[in-house]
Amino acid sequence: MRARYLMTALLGCGLWGGCLAGTAAELPFETATVSYQDVPREQAFDAVIEAVQQSTVSAQVNGRVVEINVDVGDFVPRDGVLIRIRNAEQRAGLAAGQAALSEAEARHKEAQAEFERVNKIYEKRLLPKAALDKASADLKAAQARVESAQAGMKQAGEQLGYTVIRAPYSGVVQKRHVEVGESVTIGQPLMSGYSLETLRAVANVPQDIMPVVRTLKQARVRLDDPAHTVTSERLTFTPYADAVTHTYKVRAELPSGIESVYPGMFAKVLFVTGTDRRLLIPARALVLRSEVTAVYVVDRHNRVALRQLRTGTSIEPDMIEVLGGLAEGERIALDPLRAGARLKEQHGP
Repeated sequence: MRARYLMTALLGCGLWGGCLAGTAAELPFETATVSYQDVPREQAFDAVIEAVQQSTVSAQVNGRVVEINVDVGDFVPRDGVLIRIRNAEQRAGLAAGQAALSEAEARHKEAQAEFERVNKIYEKRLLPKAALDKASADLKAAQARVESAQAGMKQAGEQLGYTVIRAPYSGVVQKRHVEVGESVTIGQPLMSGYSLETLRAVANVPQDIMPVVRTLKQARVRLDDPAHTVTSERLTFTPYADAVTHTYKVRAELPSGIESVYPGMFAKVLFVTGTDRRLLIPARALVLRSEVTAVYVVDRHNRVALRQLRTGTSIEPDMIEVLGGLAEGERIALDPLRAGARLKEQHGP
């Protein structure tokens, strides 16, 4: 009887691939329980990336272009020199302003000394009040001339500064409107560009879902890769619909510092329109072999089995929707490498 029981036990061990699998021994990897979770319901629309900051710098003085430091497509740091305009006239104006200021300061010093001399004599009652009043008026006039010369000096300095065209922000040159040697006038466009620091995705949204989009104000932007999505920091809505397409323009601003994203690129904006219950598992539990997607399932006896799945969309953060192959409450391995080694141990050498 005992021998028959031992034989049955050995056959059982062979059937399950080892006696270890028949026990609830501690697993060498973490597991997770498959469950339904509430996730945002999203609707995707085509969008185009555009720069929030884009501008054209224009000439603020008349003159001839003598230097162009950048070309179309070049990156320019903030305050980087774009263009230089001939500044001989402005430098002459600055020199004239400096001379006028020096003269005004000398006249002011002379008027100050004269006022102090007259005031001392007046205190001794040796001069009439009219002489003191005249000296005081001359001093005030001299002070006014100094202030006028200082203002002229500042204006001349500003005019000289206008001959050096600088980038208003860090960005990329989009278009050049002038060439070296060309004469420009005040207000003439010189160079156009856009900033890569602040970008947004612009999408046209049908009017039937605009109420919920405007209420929830949540969206993700899918960029060059389906797995590359970022959460929009702010949504901006136009207050009117297009008369032909009956769509609203919605701007989804992107976080700063995103690399390899440029104005004009195609994108998708996924607007949240509600919530759904979906069966989710962690993405790190997936096993990808050629065209097969699977997970290692762990039963109540800690036996491991590889099971093929049918998956849906990726749900942030790092979760995958399961459409078929798993049921709620089942356990899966979170470390596929160790789970695969465990499966080999079950089958034996």
